[in-house]
Amino acid sequence: MSAVIEVQNLRKKYGDVVVVDDVSFTVEKGEIFGILGSNGAGKTTAVECIEGLRNRDGGNISVLGLDPYAERAEITRQLDIRLQGVKPSDRLQVAEALTLYSSFYRDPADWRVLIDSLGLTSRTTTNLGELSHGQKQRLSIALALVGNPQVAVFDELTNGLDPHARRETWETIEAVRASGVTILLVTHFMEEAERLCDRVALLNKGRVAAVDTPSGLIQQIRGNHRIMFHPSLPLDDDLLTRLPGVTGVTCENDHVTVTATADVLHLVLSELARHGIVPEGLRVERVSLEDAFLALTASDPTER
Repeated sequence: MSAVIEVQNLRKKYGDVVVVDDVSFTVEKGEIFGILGSNGAGKTTAVECIEGLRNRDGGNISVLGLDPYAERAEITRQLDIRLQGVKPSDRLQVAEALTLYSSFYRDPADWRVLIDSLGLTSRTTTNLGELSHGQKQRLSIALALVGNPQVAVFDELTNGLDPHARRETWETIEAVRASGVTILLVTHFMEEAERLCDRVALLNKGRVAAVDTPSGLIQQIRGNHRIMFHPSLPLDDDLLTRLPGVTGVTCENDHVTVTATADVLHLVLSELARHGIVPEGLRVERVSLEDAFLALTASDPTER
């Protein structure tokens, strides 16, 4: 694969406030790359610099070999972005909005094919203000693709959707990637990033805390498995901490949590049984991307 987006030491500030500081990452052709962070982490500002909407105060950005700010006219023909809260007038009909957006490009896609694939064919004469939230998000994807972009950028695309509509949107994004479009996905939903993204950049206070695959980020924290239970008898922590693969044992209010780097359930159960201890209310969890995010952004990113 080759990089279609290269960000090197990006810096952006407003007045004396530094919003994005020394951010670097690459997005490879054909992947879904996630920018993940809490509100105020600098995600949208970084994306606006990548798209050329804002000029950077430092660093370098290359999108498809072009400087997005200096060569914005050419960039807009090859990259489309759907920023949070940016939408056409609610008074427009679906067909009118797509026809309008098609007119912006030299070689637009057939919007009728797009809306058919997105399940919006029956809504062509519906005003945008009358669409459901999920339908508006699907239309947003159609508007992003009508210019036949090589890269699509989605900023908080599923924000405000119910679980069913969110999963439908995820399936649509996966289909867009399958068509050959590289996707930069900005989100604060951990489950969304873990489901969709090939790689993720974790942003914390305007800086990159880590860049890796979702599974790679999870593996960076000590203990990617958790075993939780109430012991039927008092438990000495040393009983389990000496087991291979166990990275920690905590006990609070008679509730024991064992963290491990691998699946050690059989070892834990065997050791407990050998000492006549029954693990009541046993629960086993795999550490999630959310756990990794909290662990990797817990400290000041400048100290990492």
